[in-house]
Amino acid sequence: MSFLQVQGLAKRFNDAKVFEGIDFEMERGEFVCIIGHSGCGKTTILNVLAGLDRASEGVVVMDGREVAGPSLERGVVFQGHALMPWLSVLGNIAFAVRSRWPHWNRIQVQAHCQKFIDMVGLTGAEHKKPAELSGGMKQRVGIARAFAIQPKMLLLDEPFGALDALTRGTIQDELLRICAATHQTVFMITHDVDEAILLAERIVLMSNGPNACIAHDLQLERHHHGAAVVIRKRDHLMRTKRVDDRLNRVDGDRARPLLRSRPAQRQQCYR
Repeated sequence: MSFLQVQGLAKRFNDAKVFEGIDFEMERGEFVCIIGHSGCGKTTILNVLAGLDRASEGVVVMDGREVAGPSLERGVVFQGHALMPWLSVLGNIAFAVRSRWPHWNRIQVQAHCQKFIDMVGLTGAEHKKPAELSGGMKQRVGIARAFAIQPKMLLLDEPFGALDALTRGTIQDELLRICAATHQTVFMITHDVDEAILLAERIVLMSNGPNACIAHDLQLERHHHGAAVVIRKRDHLMRTKRVDDRLNRVDGDRARPLLRSRPAQRQQCYR
């Protein structure tokens, strides 16, 4: 049985259906990125996985248990840093750690927090408040806080979207390093195709909303950092996305992707 199972997921707001028929699985330790245009329901799917929202139909099962609400087994890093401004870097992370292990004493909490502060490269900034940090440093705190509770699954909602290119690249490298060291299971939303290719083992491509669905589920090799390989995969993914955008048609009240995948060609491209 897969670590995460998403079956028949659908979401409606009043009479409008955002997405339907969402089915996919994830293995433990897998890094999956979901991409698609605004309005296709990516963030809603992530919120359902996190237990922060309820689907209109379908079920999410993680590690053999149905997801029915928020849990410290799932860590979330939001697009905004979501830090408490009156707490320091250490205080923000310690707040989450104390929630996870309420019986720990102050020394245990501080030592555990320090390990993850060092891991994201914020050594020396432990006592700074969010107002004293750059955007990239704030996102590092959010990542450290999520990792510090040692969740079974990490959910990332475009965590690097507001960062400059240099800072984003540095934190992406840190994230890859930490995930490799911890074998963390990650589900991430991004609009950046290059970012998805860099970070993910699989890319789930959503069709346009409303009535969005999964148009393609592309498997990538984990070690694919060569420039020529990345460019080839990016070109293939962009061609797939552009054709999907052109061929999405409304049939009654459902927008359906008319593109039919060609497995042999895809396999050759990603070989």
